[in-house]
Amino acid sequence: MNLILWRHAEAQDAVPDLARELTPRGRKQADRMAQWLRAQLPERHLVLVSPAQRTRQTADALGAEYRVDRHLAPDVDVAHYLAASAWPEGPEGCSGTVILVGHQPTLGRLASLLLSGEEQNWAVRKGAVWWLTTREREGRAQVVLRSVTNPEQL
Repeated sequence: MNLILWRHAEAQDAVPDLARELTPRGRKQADRMAQWLRAQLPERHLVLVSPAQRTRQTADALGAEYRVDRHLAPDVDVAHYLAASAWPEGPEGCSGTVILVGHQPTLGRLASLLLSGEEQNWAVRKGAVWWLTTREREGRAQVVLRSVTNPEQL
C-alpha cells in the first residue's frame, strides 16, 4: 500500500480553525505540490481530507475527487488517521494508494510511528508530502519512505 501524507498548505491565522483558508502563498504551494503528485500518482487512488477548509482547498489543487473524513480533523489522535487509511491494507475497494490531507502534529506523529515504531513529534512542513509504502522482505512487512517533498523544492 502507498500512504501519502499531505499537510495542508499555508493558511490564514486568527479565524475559527475549521474556516481558515489558504493564503495566496498557500494556494501556490498547493498547486506546486499537486502538479508533482499528479505526475507520480497511479491512475487510481483515494483522497481523504480533513473537514477543515484549508485541507479541502489544498486537495482541490489536485483536481481529483476526494472524501471529507471527520476522523482527519485537527487535533485528533494518530489512531484516527490509521483507521481512516485502513493501514496497511488500505480501505476496501481501494487500489492501494491513499492520500491523507491533514494537519500537524498528527501527520508528523503518524510518520514517526510508521517509520520508527514510536510516536514522536516530527515536523512536516506546510504543503509537504511524505510518501510511504509497504513491502515484504524476508517474510517481514516493512515500511519504506519513498519520498519527502515540499513545495519549496519544486
